[in-house]
Amino acid sequence: MRLSEHERAALESWVHSGTTQQRYAFRAQIILMAHEGHTNVAIAAQLDTRPTTVGKWRNRFAQQGLEGLLDAPRSGRPTDYDDQTERRILTMLDEPPPEGHASWNGRLVAAALGDVSADHVWRVLRRRGISLQRRRGFCISTDPEFVPKAADIVGLYLAPPENAVVLCVDGKPSLQALERAQGWLRLPDGRALTGFSHEYKRHGTTTLFAALDTATGLVKDGHYNRRRRREFLDFMNELIADHNDDTEIHVVLDNLSTHKPKDDRWLRRHHNVHLHFTPTHASWLNQIEIWFSILSRAALTGASFESPRQVRQAIDRFIKAYNHTAAPFEWKKQTVTPGTLKPTHADLCK
Repeated sequence: MRLSEHERAALESWVHSGTTQQRYAFRAQIILMAHEGHTNVAIAAQLDTRPTTVGKWRNRFAQQGLEGLLDAPRSGRPTDYDDQTERRILTMLDEPPPEGHASWNGRLVAAALGDVSADHVWRVLRRRGISLQRRRGFCISTDPEFVPKAADIVGLYLAPPENAVVLCVDGKPSLQALERAQGWLRLPDGRALTGFSHEYKRHGTTTLFAALDTATGLVKDGHYNRRRRREFLDFMNELIADHNDDTEIHVVLDNLSTHKPKDDRWLRRHHNVHLHFTPTHASWLNQIEIWFSILSRAALTGASFESPRQVRQAIDRFIKAYNHTAAPFEWKKQTVTPGTLKPTHADLCK
């Protein structure tokens, strides 16, 4: 076998380079030894391989040159499952789960199909983004007046009346004062974890009323022991006392019975106050619900309180800090349609 200078230099670089894969260096040695005049048997004996292997690579090189020493394309292992298998898996999910089970899982689907492994079932579910254990909640308003009520409230957010005040008001009852053991826990391996014990003591409850000014984002609160009409009107009196009698005040409320009695004498005495009720099962239209979520995450969840008074103090401290940097929520939802599902915080974001 005769090599050109280019081929010889390339093969020698394969043999002496420290980054060359061993199988390529081995094949290059076969061709270089053949170039020196050695027979297949001699080459096989020196490289500790079979003569047929030496003959294979000599023939490949003679036909294709350096390209012949590279690995040939391989089809790989034949697939065990095809598109039909995936359709069978997805179709099975539409069937009721086996008796005694509330939902499907990968193992149950594989057992029901009989010829598909649980690993492949999970592989298909991951590729499709399907979680069999996740449960999503939704709330669809059945209010026949959903469209006009929702449009009325959204209109207040997007284009409030000139020189008018728009307040979102609601109550958060039964805020529990739970005393939990908190602190650092040193583990045997030296790690330290912070958290609170699963055991707790109950020290009573308190009720919070809060109002959000949609123009400024400022929040005003009131603390009470109960959530009755009496407490609600007391809080409303505090709200309207901050404004002149001729200031037009629009209040967004949900459909709680304490908000809308049959004979509303208080509303008749306050002609500058206008109440706007959210549709049934659509309290998410009230922006104060967003703020309640912020309050819970920032000041209440995981905290320890020894009395309802401490809960009220924690809420007051948070509101004081919150109002320093308060900003109005920006309403993102431009259209409202009947049966609209509850929007995410992307729809109602700060």
